[in-house]
Amino acid sequence: MLGEIGSKWLDRLHQQVAKDLRSKGWSQVEIADILGTTQSTISRQIMKKPVELFASADESTIDGWAHELSQALITMGPQLNVIRQRLVLEFQFGGNNTLRFDKTLTGMDLDVGQEQRSLLRRLEWAIGRLDIRKISDAMPAVGLNIASALADAKVIEDVAAFPGKITMVDGKLRHHETPAFGASTHLANVLLQIMSNDPEKVAILNIKPPLLNDAVDVGKIESVCENLGYKLALAPKGIIEKGSTKIDVLLDEGAFGWEPSLYILAHNPLELIDRCHQVLSNF
Repeated sequence: MLGEIGSKWLDRLHQQVAKDLRSKGWSQVEIADILGTTQSTISRQIMKKPVELFASADESTIDGWAHELSQALITMGPQLNVIRQRLVLEFQFGGNNTLRFDKTLTGMDLDVGQEQRSLLRRLEWAIGRLDIRKISDAMPAVGLNIASALADAKVIEDVAAFPGKITMVDGKLRHHETPAFGASTHLANVLLQIMSNDPEKVAILNIKPPLLNDAVDVGKIESVCENLGYKLALAPKGIIEKGSTKIDVLLDEGAFGWEPSLYILAHNPLELIDRCHQVLSNF
């Protein structure tokens, strides 16, 4: 999706900005400083023909963007100090599904305490984004929960979740306490297993899987995952099957006295909510 295409966008953007700035008298070193690269890279970019994109309309859009950016830089001069970058991406999919990311990059390193507080805030914000109309029919009998882990999580105390469960009361989602680290043993254990197979997936929530004749509708889940491009893995009684690497959706079909669960995985709590809405919209 964004991988190769996004890389080519940025390569062409940098190239065109570099060419514009060089034509206005900026040195290669000055251009490299403002674009966050090296003088030798700028030299190569200026000499090469612009990177070709998959559509001429995209090339025109990127070139226009590059021209606007270079003109602004020329007006302000080469001694600029970039203090913040904001990135906005929006993807539109079939089925009226949209993903939007609006992120600010500050260049600051977070200490451990700040990183933990930031994760707890993201969990609170994420639960507020859950669409009650989509989630109402998928609320597990044991209650819903959302968990997320620090990137280097090894133990339950490195995983944050809501104490108790998130329930539905009078048509609204309710949680009695704010999220905390070490708050959910089961969800944390599942997430830690997933991270040992797919380290980039650090956020998880549990929903009730669709049923057919009082049994889990595995075919429906497989079909939805295939349509969305999500990798499905199985976890009988919460134990992930061996050989599972990339995992987007995890299914525990349940057993006698063991409630079935469908787990949605993502790279962060906010993406997790978007993925959950996508899956539920296709059930």
